Amino acid sequence: MKSALAGSVGERAFRTGRLQPCGIVLPTMAETGVAKQILRWVALAALFLATLAPLIVVNSFFFPFITGKTFYFRILVEIAVAAWVGLAFLDKDYRPRFSWVGVAAIAFVAWMFVADLFAVNVSKAFWSNFERSEGWILLIHLLGFFYAASAVLRVEKKWRSWFLTSLAVGAVVSIHGIFQQLGVPGFPIHQGSTRIDSSFGNSAYFAIYLLFNTFIALWLASTERYAWLKYTLYAFAVVEAFLIFLTETRGTVLGLAGGLILAGLIAAVTGGKRWRRWALAGVAVIIVLGGSLYAARHTSFVQGNHVLQRITSISLKAGDVRFAIWHMALEGFAQSPKTVVFGWGQEGFNYVFNKYYDPALYSQEPWFDRAHNVPIDWLIEGGLSALLLYLSLFGSLVWLVFTRSEISRAERIFILGGLAGYFIHNLFVFDNLYSYVYFFAFLAFIDARVGRPIGWFERQPELSPSDGVVYALPMSAIAAVAMVWAINVPSINACAELITAITPSSSGPAANLATFEQLVQGRSYPSVQEVREQLVSFASQVTQDSSVSPSVQQQFAQLAISQMQAQVTSHPGDARELLELSFAYGAAGDTTGALKAITQAIAASPSKEDLWVQKALIEWNAGQFAAAQQDFAHAYALGPQFSQLAMYAAAGDYAAGDAAKGDALLKQTYGTTTVDSNTLALAYYQAKDWTRLIRLWQLRANKPGATVQDWFGLAAAYYAAGKNAQSIALLQRIAKQFPSASASVNAAIKQIQSGVPVQ
Repeated sequence: MKSALAGSVGERAFRTGRLQPCGIVLPTMAETGVAKQILRWVALAALFLATLAPLIVVNSFFFPFITGKTFYFRILVEIAVAAWVGLAFLDKDYRPRFSWVGVAAIAFVAWMFVADLFAVNVSKAFWSNFERSEGWILLIHLLGFFYAASAVLRVEKKWRSWFLTSLAVGAVVSIHGIFQQLGVPGFPIHQGSTRIDSSFGNSAYFAIYLLFNTFIALWLASTERYAWLKYTLYAFAVVEAFLIFLTETRGTVLGLAGGLILAGLIAAVTGGKRWRRWALAGVAVIIVLGGSLYAARHTSFVQGNHVLQRITSISLKAGDVRFAIWHMALEGFAQSPKTVVFGWGQEGFNYVFNKYYDPALYSQEPWFDRAHNVPIDWLIEGGLSALLLYLSLFGSLVWLVFTRSEISRAERIFILGGLAGYFIHNLFVFDNLYSYVYFFAFLAFIDARVGRPIGWFERQPELSPSDGVVYALPMSAIAAVAMVWAINVPSINACAELITAITPSSSGPAANLATFEQLVQGRSYPSVQEVREQLVSFASQVTQDSSVSPSVQQQFAQLAISQMQAQVTSHPGDARELLELSFAYGAAGDTTGALKAITQAIAASPSKEDLWVQKALIEWNAGQFAAAQQDFAHAYALGPQFSQLAMYAAAGDYAAGDAAKGDALLKQTYGTTTVDSNTLALAYYQAKDWTRLIRLWQLRANKPGATVQDWFGLAAAYYAAGKNAQSIALLQRIAKQFPSASASVNAAIKQIQSGVPVQ
């Protein structure tokens, strides 16, 4: 009897090897369409290559650890989205599906578009800057990643492979971190000296990446059928958790503990007797170990270990800075109905920081552009609606994970544990590119698992294979090229050229000037603010370099002034940019312009001591000692708990001729009137107070480890006071104590004897 397969498609498939054991016939490229297959592979390649982003560091870019990753991810997402849209026209399976997590994601990104239109600095709200590389442009890329990944990885059944690939990349990144910890040559720590940061350049960014990897590895291990891979994943999770401690990021350590405890409790509640026993035992171990370590925080064992000492320093007192910033943020949120509804726009926190600055933050870094609490950041950036929509991303995900039967127990346990850890981390730090990527990957994974077809999309006809070649494929290619070119190329060029501009040129500063002129004139790119700030910094160096021609110095100063004037005109009220304008005027020697700009900066941030100090220094250098005294005193009145401000105030008193007031202030603050300070030394010199100047240099010269320069300084002080004999005697003593300085000593003695001042 003739086979039933004879002459049929099935027979042909059997003969060609395309008939699989399950009876499914795999289509050929000709049958499915060339366009579909090309788009399918392009989308998959882009999505899988995106997992390599943590490895990308481009040293020729400004902020190399951030911008390289950002441009790489954006470009791949643009390619993936273009390919996915083409696939959606060709095959209904690739079309978006409905899920509440998808609704929350669209609503969140759409609302931030509206809020950013009302931002104080609309351009920065949409495009951010090189340092952060966020803004609405990142949100729309994350939404594109969400839909492309959800559809393509769902249809191709590649979600598990995608997460495994990401963990493989994580292994490479982690080895880098381990080498840093071991001090292997060629693997320096980039942030500080002890907190490993791997290829992220920031320990907090590395920490949250490790936290996600920990929970993903546990999830995949618990569902892995191959024993070798299962236990490899478990071991990897342990290593990732251990490395979190080496980053010394306290918020992430809390997140790890909280996430593991929640995962254990969910396992205990939803699992069988055996699961319950092991889960509760694990929770108990975490609590006991964490509690014991914290209880032992004052012991020599903990205090002698830098990692343990920092981690156990968690306390309400240690959170004072965070609490102060959060309070400022809430004041900014409540400023007006507009800020309650729309916020200040993305990247708008610096305006809040300036206006509601708490003087208690004087000893901290001078500028904060984040509240260091992600929910509060969204409250500031997009108002109350943004916060609620941000929380809805978590809420919809948790609700779907708990209620939908498509989600397995292991997924429920470890996805929710990872999300809890991530949320706790975000209460103390802020997001970065790859924490966003992992979060949206979780959202997309759940969307892919629970999403339901949308009727309208399903009713739209599919393009034929021939139409795919004629329309879908070329249109997708054109769209991808257009997005890559328009969104990334101008910024990539500026990012690379800025490094050239700030790197000393073998042709001299004139070459740097030409590069800056090219960067700022007739060019369009988002991060012009950073270029202008770097221009001011470089101009300040050039104008202080006597080897640079006056013509080049003048051109640098004029360019810096004109560019910062353009910056503060287009974005008024930004204290930081007004301060930069003041620096630009200072580089040109324009005291009037510098004072005007710093006064405007103070108007934008009246409680910021640094600005009052800067104003006083400008007045000091202009010989306006009474005005400098007043402004130093105002800075000190804002932050009387800071000894540095007391020193400035005392210096202002001495320079203005009020020595008694200066003595009283130093005595009150330091317990002595002899304080080692360059600012005080300059004040004594300005006031011709040789007695105090000599005492200061005696203090320095008599300290253990005093250098030859300290002794020369004392000799110069004697000479300035007219005590030539004592100065020469001290110089002769220096020659005996420091034989290598004999030539300099002899030259100084000759200068004293000839009446030339010692420099």
